[in-house]
Amino acid sequence: MSPSPNPSVAFFDRQFQRQIAEGEQALNPFELAARPHVRGRVLDVGCGLGNLALDAARRGCEVHALDASAAAIDHLRRVAARESLPLIAEEADLSDHVPEGRYDTVVCIGLLMFFDCARAWRQLERLQAATAPNGVLVLNVLIEGTTFMGMFSPEGHCLFEPGRVLERFAGWERLHEAIEAFDAPAGTSKRFLTLIARRPCTA
Repeated sequence: MSPSPNPSVAFFDRQFQRQIAEGEQALNPFELAARPHVRGRVLDVGCGLGNLALDAARRGCEVHALDASAAAIDHLRRVAARESLPLIAEEADLSDHVPEGRYDTVVCIGLLMFFDCARAWRQLERLQAATAPNGVLVLNVLIEGTTFMGMFSPEGHCLFEPGRVLERFAGWERLHEAIEAFDAPAGTSKRFLTLIARRPCTA
């Protein structure tokens, strides 16, 4: 069953439809940072248009891509079928999704902040559990100090505290860590934390 529509999903569905029509396929800065660390069996949660998922599949990774946007998933399925890529794309309610099995790489770029904080932290815990020992988790979230709120739904959102995120990765090897700010409409701003970390072999 398709997930219930909400303002955030509708916001990105419209954006993805425009990007598909305009042929936007370049990796964004967060995906470019993630790319060198993506290998093996890959779970991309909140894959959006799937540019990183497609890039990984074209390099031989076995990819499972999930998003709540029907437009994005339809696009991914068509491209994967046309190119015979090892990629499965599924539409899913990611606010309560429980990954099955473990993956060499788990990617979650620009998703968790769209859930209320209780759900967001719970889903982060599930993504960590889905990361295999010696596997890599790529996380990108909006953090405190963000003032652009136009894409959030009334149901809630979460601006993460960077220190709390890093605490959750105690014992993991940090491969990449960055806080970046970007200008947004009407004089607002978006502040992102990107963390790429390797799970201990003994976990």
